Amino acid sequence: QLQLVESGGGLVQPGGSLTLSCEATGFISPQYVITWFRRAPGKEREGVSCITPYDGFVQYEDSVKGRFTISRGNAENTFYLQMDDLKPEDTGVYYCASSTSRPWCQYYSMDFWGKGLLVTVSA
Repeated sequence: QLQLVESGGGLVQPGGSLTLSCEATGFISPQYVITWFRRAPGKEREGVSCITPYDGFVQYEDSVKGRFTISRGNAENTFYLQMDDLKPEDTGVYYCASSTSRPWCQYYSMDFWGKGLLVTVSA
């Protein structure tokens, strides 16, 4: 079992920055993917970005390309989503998720989920 705990959400003004963290504990397979999702108010959950630590591959949803950066920390079980130039439409609950059964960048099937945290972009 893998446990995922997110931190770092909050309120930020448009144009500002936030860094979300995802700490993974428990059994970590040699191959897995870490994915960030978000659910905006009144909308369905969508994949934002993913990383496969075993080869360093990263991927971004079009609306966040050039503004968000996914990375792995020096503590290898911690992952980050650096969010810059935030817009009101980035508001939502952000979730960290992982898959070991499908350990590649994909947004359709995750094995483990964090509880999520709220990011609000507002003046």
